[in-house]
Amino acid sequence: MLAWAVIVLAAGAAAEKPSREVGIPTGKGAQTPVVTLSAPAGWWTVDRMLLVEGRVSDPTVDPVQVSVNGDRYLLRTADGRFSRRFPAASGRNVVVVTATNRGGTGSAQASGYARVPGVPLKAVLTSDMDGVYTDLHVYEPTRDTVRPNGSFDPSKMQHVWWLHTASPSGGTLLLNEQNGDFDQPGYGPYLYVHRAPQKGLYLFATNYWPSGDKPHTVAMLDLTVFEGTAGELRRRVRAPLATPGTTRVLAWVAIADAQKATVYVPGQDPEPSGPPWPRDFRGVAAAILKQVDSGMGE
Repeated sequence: MLAWAVIVLAAGAAAEKPSREVGIPTGKGAQTPVVTLSAPAGWWTVDRMLLVEGRVSDPTVDPVQVSVNGDRYLLRTADGRFSRRFPAASGRNVVVVTATNRGGTGSAQASGYARVPGVPLKAVLTSDMDGVYTDLHVYEPTRDTVRPNGSFDPSKMQHVWWLHTASPSGGTLLLNEQNGDFDQPGYGPYLYVHRAPQKGLYLFATNYWPSGDKPHTVAMLDLTVFEGTAGELRRRVRAPLATPGTTRVLAWVAIADAQKATVYVPGQDPEPSGPPWPRDFRGVAAAILKQVDSGMGE
């Protein structure tokens, strides 16, 4: 039986205070832009992917910012119009779209309910600069990752990336797609979901390739573990990227069981130790990055 839906639609008001982030272009208009949402509208759904579609009165605003339950995306516009599908969470979903120009920030909000299973592991990677690649690389554990003697074999981890967007265990990578064009340089997002992650270590990294005169960007990774449960864990990671071809580890996720996980962000958190972390933690990380940089680990 489908869940009863409560619908709230409001233009010009947001559940969270709109913010102006460094590096994101503003529109040229002098009047505060008006955001109109045509989807979602009056909704409940059993679809895992939620359509966000509408227009902004100032066609020079590009991109708009989209928040889905706090996960932040940047969405390109075409003549003021925008359209893209995003992962829906189990239960209530809140969508906020904001647009900023010289006159200020306008927003629109919609909320409703999705009758879908929660996603135990989800990652969203975006960039604050258009015209760059911030490719998402995910390494998943396998049964052979930990050797019989307890040592760690990084070569046995499963690599999910733009060339291999699905893993045997069920991990799925959705490439940067907007307006029907896949894997184009831009804001993203790259989306990774795993609906049945096994125990072990997961590594999330980005490989940076600018185009044209784009010298640097800031990558943002939003991690959600055990979504919609009492053990839900969220973490946002911001990382500046400046050197072409650089691969940077953004975060590790250690899943211990169906309700317990730990997130480690290099440079921000104390270095972990003890099971399930390998004894030679830095060596393992270096070996995985070498695989990414050499195009191996496929």
